[in-house]
Amino acid sequence: MNKPEKEYLDHLEAKRYSVHTLDSYRRDLDFFFAFLAKENLLFDEVDKQIAKDFENEELLRGVGPRSLERRMSALRQFYDYLLEREEVPFNPFRMVRAPKKPIRYPETLSEGQVSALLNANAKRTDELAIRDQAILELMYASGMRASEVVSFKKRDVNYRQRMISIIGKGNKQRLVPFGQTALLVMQAYFDKQRPLLFSRHHSTRPGDAFFLNERGENLTVRGLESILRSVEEKTGIYLGLHPHMLRHSFATSLLDHGADLRLIQELLGHASLNTTQVYTHVSKKAMQQQYRDYFPRQEKTPKDH
Repeated sequence: MNKPEKEYLDHLEAKRYSVHTLDSYRRDLDFFFAFLAKENLLFDEVDKQIAKDFENEELLRGVGPRSLERRMSALRQFYDYLLEREEVPFNPFRMVRAPKKPIRYPETLSEGQVSALLNANAKRTDELAIRDQAILELMYASGMRASEVVSFKKRDVNYRQRMISIIGKGNKQRLVPFGQTALLVMQAYFDKQRPLLFSRHHSTRPGDAFFLNERGENLTVRGLESILRSVEEKTGIYLGLHPHMLRHSFATSLLDHGADLRLIQELLGHASLNTTQVYTHVSKKAMQQQYRDYFPRQEKTPKDH
């Protein structure tokens, strides 16, 4: 380890940085100084172009945008330290923009995949089949977050209006509608299966949430994720199912059928329309794929005359 690097890490350690953070900084600096050694450069010879060259080399090595952003941030702070000690005339890493992180578009299911999943799960005959079907139907019909699904109670459900009052992110209350199919299976679960699950609790505080686990306790988000994995195993339909996938599929289905983006924003409980905007891209991707699949002259070479 070279002297500037060691002094900087000692400086961070004196400021009580965690061992994990120190190890992360050490690795980032090691990569950078290995690059300088290869290029036969000293740390005080680095300019904007050299900093950019390092960034490009890291990208070519396969370093992901998120990791590279962290590495460039570590080097900006390192050169701030050197600048403060007057060991360099300027900070070259303040002149280089980090690469944009790729947008992570939500994973969704097609309407055909959702139908296949719901139909296959409806054929189950095991004890928890009705509860699991109620969860699937409700999540797809409402776009509720996992935390919202596991926390609402019987008193929050208005069967007549097919609405659920929930407390979402930021402790904000909103009304969420759900469909007739979800209504029927939710009533069947609540009347036939929930009492059996409730009778199994052994704690002094039995579950009061609408959905209960096998022990009659309130369902948790982790428990919900486990249920969705078991649904795949029991139906034999493997889609990488997770709670947000059903929420995303709800949103794109609405958009594909012409729903207004602001309505979708309200139904999902998004504070900003920008958050909802991502679904327009997902919907366009689906449209483009269908065009490629079904347009008869797509990518066909015209015959010679």
